Amino acid sequence: MSTNSCACSASTDKFVYSFGGGSADGNGSMKNLLGGKGANLAEMARIGLPVPPGFTITTEVCTYYYDHGCTYPAQLDAQIKEGIARMEQILGRKFGDTEAMPMLVAVRSGARESMPGMMDTILNLGLNEKSVEAMVKATGNPRFAWDCYRRFVQMYGDVVLGVQKNPDEDHEPFEAAIAAIKEERYGNADVEDTKLSADDLKELVSRFKALVLERTGHEFPECPWEQLQGAIGAVFGSWNNDRAIVYRQKYGIPSEWGTAVNVQAMVFGNTGEESGSGVAFTRNPASGENEFYGEFLMNAQGEDVVAGVRTPAPVAALHDVMPAAFNELMRIREVLENHFHDMQDFEFTIQDRTVYMLQTRNGKRTGVAAFRIACEMVEQGLIDWKTAVRRIPADQVDQLLTPIFDREAIKQAKMLTRGLPAGPGAATGRIYLNAERCVEAADNGEKVLLVRLETSPEDLRGMIAAEGILTARGGVSSHAALVARQMGKVCVCGADEVIVDYNNRTVTVGGMTFNEGDYMSIDGTSGLVYAGKVETSPSEIIQVLISKTMKPEDSRTYQNFARLMQWCDDCTKMKVRTNADSPKQTETAIAFGATGIGLCRTEHMFFEGDRIDFVREMILSTKKSDRVAAVSKLLPYQKGDFKGIFKALKGLPGTIRLLDPPLHEFLPQTKEQQLDLAQKICMPVEVIMRRVAELHEFNPMLGHRGCRLGIAYPEITEMQARAIFEAAVEVSQEEGFAVVPEIMVPLVAFKKELDIQKAIIDKVAKQVFEEKGAKVDYLVGTMIEIPRAAVTADEIAETAQFFSFGTNDLTQTGLGMSRDDSGSFLPQYQELEIIKKNVFASIDQEGVGKLMKIAVELGRSTRPDIKLGICGEHGGDPASVKFCNTLGLTYVSCSPYRVPTARLAAAQAALEQA
Repeated sequence: MSTNSCACSASTDKFVYSFGGGSADGNGSMKNLLGGKGANLAEMARIGLPVPPGFTITTEVCTYYYDHGCTYPAQLDAQIKEGIARMEQILGRKFGDTEAMPMLVAVRSGARESMPGMMDTILNLGLNEKSVEAMVKATGNPRFAWDCYRRFVQMYGDVVLGVQKNPDEDHEPFEAAIAAIKEERYGNADVEDTKLSADDLKELVSRFKALVLERTGHEFPECPWEQLQGAIGAVFGSWNNDRAIVYRQKYGIPSEWGTAVNVQAMVFGNTGEESGSGVAFTRNPASGENEFYGEFLMNAQGEDVVAGVRTPAPVAALHDVMPAAFNELMRIREVLENHFHDMQDFEFTIQDRTVYMLQTRNGKRTGVAAFRIACEMVEQGLIDWKTAVRRIPADQVDQLLTPIFDREAIKQAKMLTRGLPAGPGAATGRIYLNAERCVEAADNGEKVLLVRLETSPEDLRGMIAAEGILTARGGVSSHAALVARQMGKVCVCGADEVIVDYNNRTVTVGGMTFNEGDYMSIDGTSGLVYAGKVETSPSEIIQVLISKTMKPEDSRTYQNFARLMQWCDDCTKMKVRTNADSPKQTETAIAFGATGIGLCRTEHMFFEGDRIDFVREMILSTKKSDRVAAVSKLLPYQKGDFKGIFKALKGLPGTIRLLDPPLHEFLPQTKEQQLDLAQKICMPVEVIMRRVAELHEFNPMLGHRGCRLGIAYPEITEMQARAIFEAAVEVSQEEGFAVVPEIMVPLVAFKKELDIQKAIIDKVAKQVFEEKGAKVDYLVGTMIEIPRAAVTADEIAETAQFFSFGTNDLTQTGLGMSRDDSGSFLPQYQELEIIKKNVFASIDQEGVGKLMKIAVELGRSTRPDIKLGICGEHGGDPASVKFCNTLGLTYVSCSPYRVPTARLAAAQAALEQA
């Protein structure tokens, strides 16, 4: 190894942790140091499962590697040699042996969080021209030995030596060489790899090595130790490859975590028909059903299963092929769940009828499966209900609300074929056959499906952009299926009747040919593929809660959802409200468990019907009396809207924000629209055009908006306050429950602004209560969305009875960034890790979060009982919800369909805090 002589900056001098042979240096709790794979290999070895021996190079070495110019701690080389020696002692074989059966190793990555397919792996390492002959002699199986060597040269050449296809090539160079020899010797480039003879494989090794020399200018390395050094460096290097970076950005995995490297003795599933490899789950990761689920291939190594180049058989079929191995796997399945108390995703190899475990991890699952598994494990006594709440990623709740295909539409649709259901839900979109074009089309606003023979990690960007994924090859543990389940994408795999022609950009299936850009539809629950665009229907949960077209007892998904939501309520401290501007939105949110409205945007009510013309008449008026007359026409509409919302709230609190956006947004912008308005209100079009120009704001985030409108035009505040109070009193009288309006004054920067607006609100309240002979309780507060408001919150709290953080605007004003920048430089900022996440999707906790913390502390110093909330769309982001809980906010508010996500995140935050 290339080492650095300076003292190591890591926290320990131990960089290699061995496992196997019935013992292990580490254990399952050491994921931060050993990575998920290494920690679980150690844990399986500790509990007596059949794990081939090996060792893990810690994540600290990865950090050191990048901090010290791609060099290693001085002690590492000796520790690796000790690890290899221990493996040799356990197995009775020698690494690089040229006289007897050599010990070969696999070199794999292993980050703290599973990143399937994103980093590199090298198998069968340690072979050379002499040791392969020793392997032939020892096993008496030349095809097996040369197949291992072929695989090693191909994988090492690609991953370590960087043999990539040229821009003018359609296929990877090694795959092209395989296709060529198949065509030469069997007349068919698509014949399965298992048909290749020992002589074919020996010839391929020769061609591969020539390809390496041609493309790199260097001979393929013969020294096993040199091979090992290169493989370890390649795995560490793959931590920062493009697909790994994209994956980390999507799932918020910090770059400083690094990856471990696992070196493990090879066991072989490709020795013949009494060997095989597979991937299995202790439960169904798509549906959550308690069944042994997965697949296997005989006479194959594990990469054959996950790469999707061959479609494997379901693991249940192993019962008939090799009953003893199947029974052993069933025993291991039970041991894993009883020990880890979670659904496991594990890889196994059967070598000459003996089962070996290569890895286990908590399995990626769909939202539907996550809810079902959590509930059923509580029933089985494997976990308690609090663990169930903690376990489900909050952002998976969205998957339970995704649409399904409409029953009537499906009856009319043309079914093309059936594949394997790998990611449930319904997806319709225009088909694209590569990741780049898929991303481009999605960026242009199209709904797209990514269709591939099989996906690879290089397709990650396209998979993120797509509504759904369809592959012709691969099974339920293929790369496409694993990644789709984690992303919550609709996915159908192994649809082997699908013919993908990359050159002509066509897909042929069911007697029809589709060009790139044509519509197809896939059902990831049933595995069915349909022609054209198929209409969708609401999910089962929405059918039960909102449309009430399904009975709760008829939906297992709803029952699990309701159960988890009840557990959330049992432990949550911080409430969840909704952002809603209409009775329908309010009813939907309350059905999802919202405890009130956190933001009602009154300006949204101005755009319905003819009322926009009254708003425009008010804006264009030059005299106060004319403005008052125009505003009075809006009063009954606003009052009616508020009555509907208060009735839908049924006594729950509702925060109503007074008019916020700049006035020019209400005026017609085109010449045609301005002419039409001029005719309607009998005003010269020149006057309208001039007024539009006068009011135009170059940056609508700044300038004349929010409370500044109410100060300049107090008649607007008066009308809105009257509409609120009259509606509140009348609903409380008509319905018999208390109505508690919370009136929010937007864009306050100075306490005096709020004082002026509150005086108008209080005056109108007194008038209405006297006129109606009744009164309601109400609060007046403000939205904290300007840095000055945050740092002077103690002053503002003298008047404000509540704060609601408008985190969208606070982010824009605090960072000097616009939401529009999400399409310009912000993606590059994320790639460079200037920002960890999109700051308009998840709160910038180190910057904007500190402003919020300051405002909370200052506000409470003046008014200890002040009500504190958040009403930006960050209120539906799980990480932001948890941050708000740490600040001690009273509630978060989000859009109706994100209420369940926020409820789960709030419950998890409370359990973490406890």
